[in-house]
Amino acid sequence: MKPNDLPIDLPTPYYYYDMELLERTLEVVKTESSKYGFHVHYAIKANANPHLLECISHYGLGADCVSGNEIQRALSCHFPAWEIVYAGVGKSDREIELALQEDILCFNCESLAEIQVIDEIAGRLGKKARIALRINPNVDAHTHHYITTGIEENKFGIYLYDLETVITEILKRNHLELIGLHFHIGSQITDMTVFRGLCLRANQIQAQLKARGLSLPHINFGGGLGIDYADPYRKPIADFQAYFATFARFFEPAPHQQIHFELGRSIIAHCGNLVSKVLYVKEGKNRQFVILDAGMNDLLRPALYQAFHKIENISSDAAEEKYDVVGPICESADCFGKEVTLNTTRRGDIIVIYSCGAYGEAMASRYNLRDLPGSVFSK
Repeated sequence: MKPNDLPIDLPTPYYYYDMELLERTLEVVKTESSKYGFHVHYAIKANANPHLLECISHYGLGADCVSGNEIQRALSCHFPAWEIVYAGVGKSDREIELALQEDILCFNCESLAEIQVIDEIAGRLGKKARIALRINPNVDAHTHHYITTGIEENKFGIYLYDLETVITEILKRNHLELIGLHFHIGSQITDMTVFRGLCLRANQIQAQLKARGLSLPHINFGGGLGIDYADPYRKPIADFQAYFATFARFFEPAPHQQIHFELGRSIIAHCGNLVSKVLYVKEGKNRQFVILDAGMNDLLRPALYQAFHKIENISSDAAEEKYDVVGPICESADCFGKEVTLNTTRRGDIIVIYSCGAYGEAMASRYNLRDLPGSVFSK
């Protein structure tokens, strides 16, 4: 998005989505993944806005869901059931029943307890559930500890030392079909050597399964590819070329094995920006505060993860000054950035917080009984 393209006469705060950038991104994803015959699913948790989902499904991506409502949203936005995978550590009975009735591609299972419940429900419904095992491979993603998910021990995935026991139990059951392995080691990963390590660990696990006579038709490497939050103008599309090439080079698939990915942030983040208006500029003894009409209820990432987003005043070309950019919420954590360099800022100026398409609108709440932010699309 360029500042000149922004509709500035609308009530703020709102999310502005650059649909042309989203379409260019999807074209790159399709081109680079198709080189190797890879299958890509969009992680709906990143942003479930129906207008965006309609666009993404149009490009032929599948859907990665983590709740029953996400499955229903995916189906309503024309993602075919046979391209939907269902992940998450806490699937309820109602959600499992829904997924089985809709005949989705598979459940990514995270514990033996969950597998046993899926088998029981599938038996009651006269179904056979296709499942993949989410493995915790003990690979460090080197990202914020809140978004690292592949290190022992945390709540995600089946630990390597339990894998043999879990597989033995699955093979005893009548209403399960084990079709694959699933991995997801974390988010906002920009170092391709991390994905190389995941490939090598997956090769070891596959060799162990082959030794006991198991060859599974699907491998799902999750997502995790990061973006450049610091300079969205310079690199508005993530490095999908290097990402897919890394898996093509270092993973050793079995014959006819399908390789799947579940990308969210890298597809949707850069196309979405939060637009806000300055309510007040508060002068302190040692610092200045820009108080926006957008708060942590509209964009939680900075408060939750100490996440960085580029912030710009598109109303001013005056000399630059340092400001703490904060919101109106009654929490000290309601801060988008400290010591942010902005052109001299006044009440009524328009502030853009960039690269909010992922985990922005999706995590918005009505905390303090504030209204949810609006959504505006370039098309």
